[in-house]
Amino acid sequence: MCKKKIYIVDDHPIVCEGLEQLLNQEDDLYVCGCAHDSETAMRSIGAVMPDLVIVDVSLEGKSGIELMAEISRTFPGVPILALSMYSDSLLVDRALKAGAMGYVSKHDATTSIIKAIRQLFRGAIYLSDTMAEQLLDTIYGKKLPLDALLVDKLSRREFEVFRLIGQGVNNHEIAEILHVSIKTVETHRAHIKEKLSLKNANELLRCAFQWVENLQ
Repeated sequence: MCKKKIYIVDDHPIVCEGLEQLLNQEDDLYVCGCAHDSETAMRSIGAVMPDLVIVDVSLEGKSGIELMAEISRTFPGVPILALSMYSDSLLVDRALKAGAMGYVSKHDATTSIIKAIRQLFRGAIYLSDTMAEQLLDTIYGKKLPLDALLVDKLSRREFEVFRLIGQGVNNHEIAEILHVSIKTVETHRAHIKEKLSLKNANELLRCAFQWVENLQ
């Protein structure tokens, strides 16, 4: 039997090791590589050409969402499975828009990851029942917190800046993480304030902190 190659991107080595052990137990799957950051992942994916990539949403530096978008553009035939500690409907929506075909929470049973992988290989999208219900609520505006509705107005890069602000990262650090100038970060901050109708930097900080806290 020809085994399907799985590549894992997660900045926690113990998660990579655990997934590798889990997937290598399957007769038709094996892990062909792991990376802990986006740059290494892109180089390795191009070299080994896996059949599927698992990406952690919350990578340090360039986020998993941005990496998914880059993988989707560069290797359009490779399905992407998003993996996250969080099952927030907004993150699910962002991952799917970035090119993921499935989304699995790290709190789900390990069998869910196997099920998701097999479903993606069939060309179908995988979401747990709970995630699917939350996503429908997002689409139709039911039971959705106001701050999530506001954040949904942001572009992908503005969303990344907003997320980093909520994690307490300053402008200089954001510029280094996203490989942009401080002036570009300031421009993104101005656009975020305008789109979210926030009056000043303190309101932006408070809004971002609150959103990140709600994910915990």
